[in-house]
Amino acid sequence: MTDKAPFIKIRGLKKSYSPEIQVLKGLDLDMYPGDRIVVIGPSGGGKSTLLRCMMGLENIDAGTIEFDSKMYIAGKGVGKMNDINKSVQKQVGMVFQHYTLFPHLTILQNLTLAPIKSRGIPRSEAEDKARGLLKRLGLADKAGAQPSQLSGGQKQRVAIARALMLSPNLMLFDEVTSALDPELVNEVESVMMQLAEQQMPMMIVTHDMWFAKNIATRVVFCAGGVVVEDGTPEQIFTNPKEQRTRDFLEKILHTTESAA
Repeated sequence: MTDKAPFIKIRGLKKSYSPEIQVLKGLDLDMYPGDRIVVIGPSGGGKSTLLRCMMGLENIDAGTIEFDSKMYIAGKGVGKMNDINKSVQKQVGMVFQHYTLFPHLTILQNLTLAPIKSRGIPRSEAEDKARGLLKRLGLADKAGAQPSQLSGGQKQRVAIARALMLSPNLMLFDEVTSALDPELVNEVESVMMQLAEQQMPMMIVTHDMWFAKNIATRVVFCAGGVVVEDGTPEQIFTNPKEQRTRDFLEKILHTTESAA
């Protein structure tokens, strides 16, 4: 892909939820500085599990994840706790399909809670940063609102702002538009495009193939718990090498066209 060393290096990643449910089966993947990787594939292929493992939210059975040439996560065996470099983990931000905002806090409080409590950032500094992010994301007038007063698209933009509050060096997005009404999807995707313009490294799981084509520097097709194919958006969407990739794209694009 490049002469540069990988920014993220994943080797032999395995994750199972039972002997019968093996989700990741020795997955290998490299991510390079400035990459925006969109992970596509069938349900149950390991996409969301991959992101959760990278965030340190799932215990892995085997394999390693390196971050900027530092060991980040190492599997120690089925049922054993991973070795996790907590200082590296703080550099990773994640936005989920469901916003997970605290309903009893204002939007400003949702954004400042983690920086103040876990990083010891002074309240005034955290609030200044939060107001700046809200302004940047078109939510300046929502600082004092409760989550229940926001639309789904606004809540998801707040969730993105909350992740950015901790100044991550990598952002993970797991199906962040799939729970939104179609008319709200664009406002969230436009925020992610802004981050792309600023060269924020990202890994994105999505079923929106149009968005994947427009934001990705690389598209990774995962199925059966491994990477089946990895290439540029142009190569993957116009001339995939693997029959399994072709079958998936034909099915999902046909489904999208039929829905339209």
